[in-house]
Amino acid sequence: MIHREKVFISVLLFFLTVSSVALADKSSVELEAPSEAAKGSEVTVKIHVKHDSNSFLHYTDWVYLKVGGKEVKRWEYSNFNRPEGADFMVEHKVRVEGTTDIEAKAHCNSHGSAGPATRTIKVK
Repeated sequence: MIHREKVFISVLLFFLTVSSVALADKSSVELEAPSEAAKGSEVTVKIHVKHDSNSFLHYTDWVYLKVGGKEVKRWEYSNFNRPEGADFMVEHKVRVEGTTDIEAKAHCNSHGSAGPATRTIKVK
């Protein structure tokens, strides 16, 4: 009976370890953009994507940028067209006509997303 308990505990610890690694392996983003800009100006929004892998089977498969709730840019990747590295950056120019809410999100083909990043650019 003691042998079964040891096996059960070993299997349970293995699955807990594997599941915690999977949860930590989601694609995440950080946004880099000015907090203020002149009305009518064009600003560069940089999206820093972080992920633990960039292999044929495990990679960031898409990144999007939304401005004012509308998707304005999407970068799509596949096993034959992967990002340049596990951690990478993409950028897009945005025209600021008023207070501008931006959102970015990345997605891992195996584990999903850590969620969106948001930022607001105010008019000076």
